[in-house]
Amino acid sequence: MGISRMSERLAERTQHISPFYVMELLHRAKQLEAEGRQVIHMEIGEPDFLTPQAIIDAGVSHLQTGNVKYTPAAGLTELREKIAAFYQQRYGVSVASRRIFVTPGASGAFLLALGVSLNPGEELLMADPCYPCNSNFVKLFEGTTRTIAVDASHQYQLSAELIRRHWGQKTKGVLIASPSNPTGTLIDPTQLAQAIQTTNELGGCFYSDEIYHGLVYGKNACTALSVSDDVFVINSFSKYFGMTGWRIGWLIVPDAFVDVTERLAQNIFIATSTQSQYAALAAFDENTLIELEKRRAEFAARRDFLYDNLLRLGFEIPVKPEGAFYIYADCGKFTDDSFKFAVDFLEDEAVAVTPGKDFGINNAQRMIRFAYTTSIDNMAVAMQRLERFISKK
Repeated sequence: MGISRMSERLAERTQHISPFYVMELLHRAKQLEAEGRQVIHMEIGEPDFLTPQAIIDAGVSHLQTGNVKYTPAAGLTELREKIAAFYQQRYGVSVASRRIFVTPGASGAFLLALGVSLNPGEELLMADPCYPCNSNFVKLFEGTTRTIAVDASHQYQLSAELIRRHWGQKTKGVLIASPSNPTGTLIDPTQLAQAIQTTNELGGCFYSDEIYHGLVYGKNACTALSVSDDVFVINSFSKYFGMTGWRIGWLIVPDAFVDVTERLAQNIFIATSTQSQYAALAAFDENTLIELEKRRAEFAARRDFLYDNLLRLGFEIPVKPEGAFYIYADCGKFTDDSFKFAVDFLEDEAVAVTPGKDFGINNAQRMIRFAYTTSIDNMAVAMQRLERFISKK
């Protein structure tokens, strides 16, 4: 049977899943590297640091036992308890470990959270710009997203007033990411509390994407759990803990959702990777956390270096990022097509960055995301190449 006939059998929901444009650039970057060019990667949100050795050792140690079996669907009891203790230590928040579910990355956490709470046709409110996969998770469950344009005056975050103004008959809830991808901005604790209160008053669910917690500079991130227990909190071992390829995250659910979340996890995951869970037990060791804090300080230095240089070169950055490892910069001085800018920059100077169209439609054609997930030495070379590139504009 031909491809055209088979394509008629595709599920309708797949027609609404948008592409991740940066993957096209990454594919081309890999081709250039195969041709011998030295590409500087500032496009993918993956830290260049290795997984801390204690975490690796814990994972290897478990593998060497040979007893690599399924864990409970919700995750290892001792890991869930360690996560609960981490919330008490870092935020002063008490979370019952039964509400914590260990998942295959933050993506798995999103699938569980939306799977137990979102019905077909219901709508979630999100900021624009935002991380594109979040909208696609909603579409997978045959829901819809209403993205709300935000700017520097909002710290690129939703407010209670915006939530109330855009709430509709089909709105089920609100997703806020803090620190945000791509802007790196944090939501003010008072603003967060008001957003959660407003969502609850309107009868909706509140989802807090906290996967960049730990990677904050100059202030502390506030967890939604410090405001309410009736929220869904998504987090991950990928970013702060440096465990991207281990594919392990966690979800914290309201108490009323515990039983149904466990049933769903049993059916769609069975369990998160066992060796990854045993490895993650070492993530909260004192020496590991000391190492991670040193890395956080390095990220802060990288942010300052990149921020200063982009401003020097003529980019506009309305808000200095306070977390994550991204700078969302306005390149409108040089182009009205940031996707073409990114493609040409890669071809001409072998530096990969992410165009704004990956993150929504709000001034997307003017915006570029630069990831400071590479060393200052590498970024210094990238800035030299960028200066040469824009001098030709």
